[in-house]
Amino acid sequence: MTDPRIPAPEPVEGPNPSAPPQNGPPPYVQPEHHTAPPPQLVRSPLSDGEWHRLHPLTPLMRGGLFLIVVIGIVVANLRDRLVFIFLPWLAPDIEDEVGEWEGSGGDPIDFIIVNNLYVAAALAVLAVLIVLVAVFYLSWRFHLFRITGDDVEVRSGILFRTQRRAPLDRVQGVNLTRPMVARLLGMAKLEVVGAGADANVKLEYLSTANAEAVRADILRLASGRRLADAPAAGAAPRSGGRVAALGHTVGRELNGMIDGPEAPVDVPDSVVHIPVGRLVASHVVSMSTVALLFAVVAIMVGVSQGVTWLLFAFVPALIGLGAYWVRSIVRSLRYSIAPTPDGVRITFGLLTTITEIVPPGRIHAIEVTQPILWRPAGWWTIRINRLTGRSASDGSTDQFTTVLPVGTATDVERVLRLLQPSVPDDEWALIVREGMFGPGEIDSFENSPRRAWWIRPLSFRRNGFRLMDDLLLLRRGIVWRKLAILPLARLQSLGLHQGPLDRLTRVASARGHLVAGPVYAHLAAIDRDTALTLFDAVARGAVRAARTDRTHRWAEDAEAEAEAVAQAHASSDPRPDPVTADEGVPQPTALAPQHDAADGRTPGEPKI
Repeated sequence: MTDPRIPAPEPVEGPNPSAPPQNGPPPYVQPEHHTAPPPQLVRSPLSDGEWHRLHPLTPLMRGGLFLIVVIGIVVANLRDRLVFIFLPWLAPDIEDEVGEWEGSGGDPIDFIIVNNLYVAAALAVLAVLIVLVAVFYLSWRFHLFRITGDDVEVRSGILFRTQRRAPLDRVQGVNLTRPMVARLLGMAKLEVVGAGADANVKLEYLSTANAEAVRADILRLASGRRLADAPAAGAAPRSGGRVAALGHTVGRELNGMIDGPEAPVDVPDSVVHIPVGRLVASHVVSMSTVALLFAVVAIMVGVSQGVTWLLFAFVPALIGLGAYWVRSIVRSLRYSIAPTPDGVRITFGLLTTITEIVPPGRIHAIEVTQPILWRPAGWWTIRINRLTGRSASDGSTDQFTTVLPVGTATDVERVLRLLQPSVPDDEWALIVREGMFGPGEIDSFENSPRRAWWIRPLSFRRNGFRLMDDLLLLRRGIVWRKLAILPLARLQSLGLHQGPLDRLTRVASARGHLVAGPVYAHLAAIDRDTALTLFDAVARGAVRAARTDRTHRWAEDAEAEAEAVAQAHASSDPRPDPVTADEGVPQPTALAPQHDAADGRTPGEPKI
């Protein structure tokens, strides 16, 4: 049974109309903190604080494809039997084999054939299909979501109800994934990334236009207070019926796969362009290729010596490595990264398009890396640590830890400017020159002392750190050049470690404690006294940065500045305000309750 407190939504994706008044007990009133978002802050009719259902084709994507796969497996296994039953003239020699099947007994198919139970078997299969379709339909009917002024909620389940909630002020990002089949049908999967383990909230599936609008609304509400850039979007006009609209969508998406970024998604211009040749060459010129060559040589030597089992042991590994290459290259095609008012937008994928907007202040660490084989070409890669909201049992990798697959030093500087916009412009040239390429004639980094050369014999001259107002830079490595950038406002703590050999050399190791991710913030062979000074400075800097950090509500500062400018202009005007001067009543803010012109409700009042 449905929850009587949940207003019954429309059977299609879209806003719920007001139900006629009924006699009886008053309807359930939502708690105050579940009021609808202010209408000025939303563009999608799905962001009105009411319960809505997902796209009507969601059961097809979530269950229909499974049925198609099962039917395909059954048909493949019963190919000869089906030919004998329905098209016997196409395989006249198969009758002898069928006789052997029937004589062996014990097979349900043979039992049906011998006893002529074709009609009963067909009815049984039809009943199973009806039950499955009913389950998928009920699952869709009971899967509801709503977007309020404080969080995104999802309720699902037929017998066992589940409710998930993602507070908007803890949103770490919003992913929009368009698998190939869903993309052809004009659908997308939206995932709100939370701040805890297993905290993500998924909306699969919505129409592409609604998914983009809902994502913009979620980020706008999470940013604090900012007026919408466009009026509320209504339902798209339909001409020629649903079948014609679906055919138009499929044709448009097929063209989008060939031509480039697809409509109606508004993709900003990327600050980095990765040529396909560079992308392929970066995978070929890599340490995995070196390992592959060693493996091939070992296989050839082993087979020549009569050890043939090596061939069967390494062939699956070679196939897996080749599949990884192809998947990585295809996934990185059409890569783009660009700034938006709500954060950094990252998009990639050829067949399956994946997009995420990472709001400001959600990046806990950045690492710029250059393998030694990329050094002649001058290529670098950038990875980040961020909260993913995934459960510990989720074995899938976070696809957005690599924000720049391969790029030049200029590309790296452009991406770093997007990831850390608070850094002064004159600092970036120094970070790139000294942090990435190492010490030159002038080096502002604190490097390892010469007495610790045996701890880092190859890289002790490069091994060092630099503390800025808001960042801690850790530079290390010679085979793999690495520069770790740690925002102090996101740093959990800093630890100093010293083993017995470190005590003899009077050095220590520093390790930044971060959220889990590919960036490992560790630096060895630091002078002991310098490390203690760094420890105190980082402790004070982290407290100061955390106290002044307002990136979790990134639109409030801009609005506060705009309000200050407006007040300054108002104070310079000698003419008094007729309302505030005569009555002394403050003006209502943009978030004050306002009546809806449609039904006279305030945004927090439920529909009756």
